[in-house]
Amino acid sequence: MQLLKPKRLNKGDTIAVVSPSWGGPGTFPHIFEQGVKNLRSLGLNVVEMPSTRLAADVIFSSPQLRAKDINDAFADQNVAGIISSIGGSDSARILPYLDKSVIINNPKFMMGYSDFSTLTTLLNQWGLVTFNGPSVMAGFSQYHNASAEYQAYLAQALFGEIHYPIFKSYSHGYPEWAIPENVGKLHPTIATNGPKVLQGTGQVEGQLFGGCFEVMEMLKGTKYWPSPSFWQGKLLFLETSEDKPSQDYVRFWLRNYGVMGVFEKVSGLMIGRARDYSEQEMTALDDVIVSVVRDEFGCKDLPIITRLDFGHTDPQWILPLGIQHRLELDNFSLEAIEPVFDLL
Repeated sequence: MQLLKPKRLNKGDTIAVVSPSWGGPGTFPHIFEQGVKNLRSLGLNVVEMPSTRLAADVIFSSPQLRAKDINDAFADQNVAGIISSIGGSDSARILPYLDKSVIINNPKFMMGYSDFSTLTTLLNQWGLVTFNGPSVMAGFSQYHNASAEYQAYLAQALFGEIHYPIFKSYSHGYPEWAIPENVGKLHPTIATNGPKVLQGTGQVEGQLFGGCFEVMEMLKGTKYWPSPSFWQGKLLFLETSEDKPSQDYVRFWLRNYGVMGVFEKVSGLMIGRARDYSEQEMTALDDVIVSVVRDEFGCKDLPIITRLDFGHTDPQWILPLGIQHRLELDNFSLEAIEPVFDLL
């Protein structure tokens, strides 16, 4: 399949903000508005689709309306990109109402994470390069308080080349959003020793694919789940949400991938830093991952690397689904080995 790549964003471009899942903008407008303000400070024009700020209960009851906003954003020739306002838990309900023809005939930059994984993974199966990265309320709303290194990274990733630096520290989540004084704030940072290789050496290559563990579980058994052949050669990335699933749940989810034969097909497994896990809990989770992949399914040569900067963590990388990458395990590096954007 020939991948459909979006055009690179430029300053002055218009970004459409959508709420495909939870009605966060209507619940915490001050958090949402700070995110919009920060996007505009980066040089982007921001428009809100009609359902973006609707009350959470209205959005929940209107999957068709949420899907229509996404269809309309793709169809609008004045819109260069689409960014999710926030995640949630039921965006799978909008998938039947997406207009595949409109979307694949108007490829454009589309980014979000968490529950937005339903869209990034489905549209990537349709052949569109999509992006796992910050949302307006969780990521961009805190941009002005992020480290100078991360601010520079986001600006370059949006308008220049996407790359994957090793950040020296991270934070888990945000202070209570209901308190207005917490707008844009992050929890205190924690020092990190960087990625951890659990098994594998040398280099591997593959197309990036993946998303939030829990959200991917919502798609298993549906027609929106990848076919068995789709997994061949993928660099699979997975990460846990703010719900902090137990190590046993991660074990069960990984076991499902093993039973489906995914570990025999993918070229590598990349796991994001587990949200709200202590150092001891992350070490125990590493043991769980190895026990399933290596011990239960015999995939002792599958490269596995954990504690990576994507998903429910700040700072977070922007990961383009469908783009061929090279992962270096001995001295960690991750790089795209083909153009991410349409260069014509």
